[in-house]
Amino acid sequence: MMRVVSLLPSATEIICALGAEDELVGISHECDFPDIIRDRPVLTSARIASHASSKAIDTAVREVVRDALSIYAVDEEKLAALAPDVIVTQDLCEVCAVSLDDVRRAVARLAHRDAVEIVSLSPTRLEHVWNDIETVAKALGRAERGSEVRRELEARTQAIAARAAQAASRPRVVSIEWLDPIMLGGTWMPELIELAGGVAVGARPGELAPTVSRAELAALAPDVVVVKPCGFTVERTMQERDIVESIASAVGHSARVYVSDGNAFFNRPGPRLVESLEITAACVHPELFADFAEKHASVIKAVPTPAA
Repeated sequence: MMRVVSLLPSATEIICALGAEDELVGISHECDFPDIIRDRPVLTSARIASHASSKAIDTAVREVVRDALSIYAVDEEKLAALAPDVIVTQDLCEVCAVSLDDVRRAVARLAHRDAVEIVSLSPTRLEHVWNDIETVAKALGRAERGSEVRRELEARTQAIAARAAQAASRPRVVSIEWLDPIMLGGTWMPELIELAGGVAVGARPGELAPTVSRAELAALAPDVVVVKPCGFTVERTMQERDIVESIASAVGHSARVYVSDGNAFFNRPGPRLVESLEITAACVHPELFADFAEKHASVIKAVPTPAA
């Protein structure tokens, strides 16, 4: 049996979707789904307090990056003891997970380093995510299953897009990636919005999150705003209710504003991006996707906007 380490929550979800959860011997501190993997040894830790305000977190991240330090630490001793055959990590975002350089440095200290395969993922579009599923599958000797999972996810995505195409209108939609400063959802988020029957404004597919002022946000004139800060649950986001309400105030009374779960969905480039599409569809076209609104009611919170 292969010994696999995942240092990325989305990679952990991919590994489990491939049916290789029994081969997963180590995870990151952010890997929390599915529940079956929560008993695995944790190999990373964060150097920045996640309970701080979004502004404080942003400031701390910028300071760490400016000082050329990693935001996360790898327990090299524990990693060596696990003797993995494959390590899955990423090289897209220095804020999202342990960097590729950190993993390479840690692996270089392993006595059997030549036997370790490092699989690094860096998706910026939906197609890249589906490609990554097949890449991980091949590394785990499960290429056929990888192709099956991809086909299943693409079929679900296409079915949602076909339903959304029946909508009588295409609302202008903004997604919020971070609260303070306000960052818009880039990479695959504009694609999810378009597939859900909306028009993505303020960000383009494949590009990283742009930062905007409240005035610039208002100028985008969105009909729908989905607030799903990276790494935040609905409850965590609402701890900064004042910022959420200021966003609702900025876009005006004609927009519908929702808060959703950016930790479990949206910001994890793995199988649950299809669930993220379902949530987006329920927000953009609630009249067409009442079933998804009911299914995901726990992670869709409507925010009152100012009266006209």
